[in-house]
Amino acid sequence: MRITVSGLPGSGTTSLATHLSDILGIDLISAGEVFRRMAAEHGMDVAEFGKLAEKDPSFDRMIDERQKELALAHMDIIVEGRLSAWFVPEADLKVWLFAPIECRVTRIQSRDTITDLATATELTREREASEALRYQTYYGIDISCMTPYHLVLNSGLMGVEELGEIVGCTLHMIAARPFSA
Repeated sequence: MRITVSGLPGSGTTSLATHLSDILGIDLISAGEVFRRMAAEHGMDVAEFGKLAEKDPSFDRMIDERQKELALAHMDIIVEGRLSAWFVPEADLKVWLFAPIECRVTRIQSRDTITDLATATELTREREASEALRYQTYYGIDISCMTPYHLVLNSGLMGVEELGEIVGCTLHMIAARPFSA
């Protein structure tokens, strides 16, 4: 089964995708991790690298195309990334995680060890604006459009185990559907 997990920074997509990968025993591709690695390789933080990517679409295109290629090469895979549902339309289940900005910024501040909340908020808003601009410019995708998603969950209200249970139940329902021509 192909599953995509998407959401804005700090919404918990990596946590949920990793959890699902562990409980389902299937591989995981993470676009965010690839982007972070590329930023580090260029000696930049994610925000700086995002600004570079605004000027050079090859970074985003490489990640997005590789993600799609890997996803289509596997029947059972979890693809985590902001645009995964858009680039893997064949996915059996496409999940979007939502969380209020305050929740996401707190997570980002802790994860990225940012010293104060105001800085974390500013960096998060800059990153989101940069990504939204790039997605619209490069692909004509409005990141706020929920059209491709089967399931939208609020990760600010539930932990990863509860989110995983909901996704697991949904997967069982999908698998139980009778084939229709």
